Amino acid sequence: MKGKKRIKGCKVTVFGAAKSGMAVASLLRRNGADVFITEVKKEDELKNEIEKLKQLEVGWETGGHTHKAIEGKDFLVLSPGVPTDLSLLKEALDKKIPIFSEIEVAYRFCEGKIIGITGSNGKTTTATLLGEILKLDKRKYVVCGNIGLPFSEVVDVLTEDYIVVLELSSFQLEKTQEFHPKIAAVLNITPDHLDRHLDLNSYREAKKRIFKNQTSDDFSVLNSDDPETSSLESEIKSRGFFFSTQGEVKQGAFVKEDMLVFRHLGEEERVIAIDEIRIKGPHNLSNSACAATVAKLLGVETEPLASALKTFPGVEHRLEEVATVSGVKYINDSKATNVNSVWYALRSTDPPIVLLMGGRDKGGDFTRLAEQIKKRVRSLILLGEAKKKIKAQLKGLVPTFFAQDLEEAVDLAKKQAQAGDCVLLSPGCSSFDMFDNYEHRGRVFKTRVLEKKDEI
Repeated sequence: MKGKKRIKGCKVTVFGAAKSGMAVASLLRRNGADVFITEVKKEDELKNEIEKLKQLEVGWETGGHTHKAIEGKDFLVLSPGVPTDLSLLKEALDKKIPIFSEIEVAYRFCEGKIIGITGSNGKTTTATLLGEILKLDKRKYVVCGNIGLPFSEVVDVLTEDYIVVLELSSFQLEKTQEFHPKIAAVLNITPDHLDRHLDLNSYREAKKRIFKNQTSDDFSVLNSDDPETSSLESEIKSRGFFFSTQGEVKQGAFVKEDMLVFRHLGEEERVIAIDEIRIKGPHNLSNSACAATVAKLLGVETEPLASALKTFPGVEHRLEEVATVSGVKYINDSKATNVNSVWYALRSTDPPIVLLMGGRDKGGDFTRLAEQIKKRVRSLILLGEAKKKIKAQLKGLVPTFFAQDLEEAVDLAKKQAQAGDCVLLSPGCSSFDMFDNYEHRGRVFKTRVLEKKDEI
């Protein structure tokens, strides 16, 4: 493994004791590093983590990051949720201490073929769908990364015949150095995480790092329908493939005569009729085209590819149908953590819609939703830290209500909705003001909906 010799005996601090931080600490310890973890949460909030750190013989500090975290260290590892502008990290850089992401560290142990998938929206669906395609093609594979299973947790048991499908966020990419995927796909680039990245350009630069170490022996897969994404072509050294739902591409997957078609070296192959693809909506057609392009580059035959597209039901918390109660359909789209995701959700949901939005603002411009809300939304129910900002930006478009928590929001939605309506949770914000993560938020929504169903 290319990382073992370089890491044995190194003194390393991991910033953040969440899932990926704990996984990379364990990986480093298993391979001979002296590891220390620093975490802002207090010790009584980390009982399970502390027990594991004791077993691993890893040192720790809680309640904040101190100079102990950088003194005498060979390198630092940042968990995705840790801000990069901490004064302590600036001091570490001044001292020439390297700072890596968990993805970068895990990469140095990886013997499998890496497929990197990033983008503002659709990463989880596309990565999961690609995993289903590989399963039906009887390949050895794992889907990990931002999807919830840390790369570090599985990497040192993966042999060279594994295909590693990595969902990658901008946070995970921005501190990579040698990371080198065989195939790198970008679904789209729209304003997101502008609470962390200075502007759209710095966010784009973070996403672009997925291609940094690729050569002409590798492949890039770009969305030709998205100007920000397709413009990357001139900056990439790898062989370019594309996908589109709006026009033909020179190499890759596109829609032609109501069929998904794959073109390579002038030859076209019909993959599947569009109406046979199980996951619906324009965004999911784009996700399917991306997954199909990557699958074809991996040598997947058309039969298992088409079979996966026919049967794949989508992912939890992404336009997930929860229940129909008194003629009202409830849809859980908790994974919609930015404005663009809400836009796609509104386009993909049958009106009239009672829309639940809010959470922690990520710098989104909610006025971009105005046209869709006027056309498709009956009423708007807002919660969380961003509720006043959202109301101010969408003032007067539709009747708007505030809720103290998600349970109250569901109760209000039930009162507003009529038979034939859809109640859509599509927050357009992160979940961290009220929940552990978007999965927690989605589970709370589903629980409340099903409680209401039981009351009838």
